[in-house]
Amino acid sequence: MPGPLQGTPIAYHDGKYVVPSDPIIPFIEGDGTGRDIWRASRRVFDAAVAKASGGTRRVTWVETLAGEKAFKETGSWLPQATIEEIKRYRVGIKGPLTTPVGGGIRSLNVALRQILDLYACVRPVRYFDGVPSPVKRPQDLDVIIFRENTEDVYAGIEFEAESKEAERLREFLVTELKATIRERSAIGIKPMSEFGAKRLVARAVQHAIDKRRSSVTLVHKGNIMKFTEGAFRDWGYELARERFARETVTEADLKGGDAGGRVVIKDRIADSMFQQVLLRPREYSVLATPNLNGDFLSDACAAQVGGLGMAPGANIGDGYAIFEATHGTAPKYADLDKVNPGSVILSGVMMFEHLGWDDAARSIVAGLQGAISAKRVTYDLARQMEGATEVSTSAFADQIIGHLG
Repeated sequence: MPGPLQGTPIAYHDGKYVVPSDPIIPFIEGDGTGRDIWRASRRVFDAAVAKASGGTRRVTWVETLAGEKAFKETGSWLPQATIEEIKRYRVGIKGPLTTPVGGGIRSLNVALRQILDLYACVRPVRYFDGVPSPVKRPQDLDVIIFRENTEDVYAGIEFEAESKEAERLREFLVTELKATIRERSAIGIKPMSEFGAKRLVARAVQHAIDKRRSSVTLVHKGNIMKFTEGAFRDWGYELARERFARETVTEADLKGGDAGGRVVIKDRIADSMFQQVLLRPREYSVLATPNLNGDFLSDACAAQVGGLGMAPGANIGDGYAIFEATHGTAPKYADLDKVNPGSVILSGVMMFEHLGWDDAARSIVAGLQGAISAKRVTYDLARQMEGATEVSTSAFADQIIGHLG
């Protein structure tokens, strides 16, 4: 039996984390390429923490299971012990996970979000100089997307076509509410609440205030879905007036004038927003979105700065957070020491910032930029960079460590 962990759990009091110098942090290495990228990322994290703190801080990593490895060892894709461990230690990090085919959990990521009420999916999108991009000025896009994580069509309330549940629901909607729904339709429900919308927007606005970001844009399809996405927009404006009246001003009230250091609250229709991040990206800073819109938009933005290989993510609630790679498992590259670990590494940057270890976060960012500038990068970047040398996952980690700030 292993001995007790040589570290201290993170505490949470009065809405704030209390982070010791030796926090215990659970990790899920992930499926497929997750094994390679986790090993590389962990070395970068440990080196950055040691360098930034002069050796006075360290992380005690503890493995917890989910996905294929969990199923092989326990018979469960998401063991209850994993949930309890994340609850105990509050903050975790994970690689990509396989979604089981057929029965069982529809998505392990969605399950973790719902069980732990990780209501904010946070996706920063920024450019690293030298990364290949399909747009002319990728450096103009620097946004942080706050996507509501527990409601909308991702709540999983849907019924198969011709099932008795779908037929009963259709009958009620057609008979009682005079809805028009074709026979033998599959039916899904799109719940969106004032509570869910306002706590998501509050986190986005607070982040903009704390990080001196210029604006928060509410992204919605309220011109069509007036009582769900339109309500998300209205609730967002209400929240800003109720809780942040001194720190914010609406775009309409500003009338083109100077914001005077206040965060500008504005809104855009979702399909227009996709054009805006391509044509006028410098006008946007923090985006607050419902679940489905945010899923689409975060990947589209990531494509402008080099793709999901460089896209970090976090699922954050009140007192719990899981940081994660945003790409898939890429099983054909598993155990080949080949893929880009950037997504997990940048998710670790987010994690350290969340815990208040900004010095370690800055060190990693400098190391990653240094490795890219030296053009010693993994295959996905090397094949698009003139004069680059392709290196393995582990060698890319060596390059990052060598350039730590």
